[in-house]
Amino acid sequence: MDSAAYSIPQLVEDLRSIRAQAKDERDIMNQVRPLARRAALAKEAWLKPEMFEADAGQGFGVTLLHEEPDHTLAVFAVSWLPGRGTPPHDHGTWAVVAGVHGPELNRFYERVDDRSRKGHAELKQIGAKTFGIGEVVAMPAGAVHAVWNESDAVSVSLHIYGKHINFTQRSQYDPDERTETPFVVKVN
Repeated sequence: MDSAAYSIPQLVEDLRSIRAQAKDERDIMNQVRPLARRAALAKEAWLKPEMFEADAGQGFGVTLLHEEPDHTLAVFAVSWLPGRGTPPHDHGTWAVVAGVHGPELNRFYERVDDRSRKGHAELKQIGAKTFGIGEVVAMPAGAVHAVWNESDAVSVSLHIYGKHINFTQRSQYDPDERTETPFVVKVN
């Protein structure tokens, strides 16, 4: 498999084919994982200097690389400022993320409340792992994680979603305050 020649348009064609044939979300993620790795390792084919730029207020930058007209099969390059990241959040869809440049610490959580009170959420951290270049994490819809760049340089990762994240009614969480609020990000 020639990683160096794998472009985002080729990735998108492969994603469309997988979506058309896959049995379920788990099947999709299993088939997308090696493609995400291949695309991350082929960064010379698509990674541009502007994809390292991040929004200082947000702590990260989100560059849209592809989105279907109905907002499905969204692909992003996400840049992470040093010492910055996200609060715990879900995606409202399946997600496959691959390291492209630098490390990305992911903390994983589970909801432990009964979800009966609107705006209330209780989380328990269940794991953490730092992902590097070419390493991949796949998360089903409903998975909760937080991302952090512990390095002293901007890091970049490739994110592939079943649907554009700003169209899924996803949530962010404050574990200390035990709150759940909408999570919408600025996208370039």
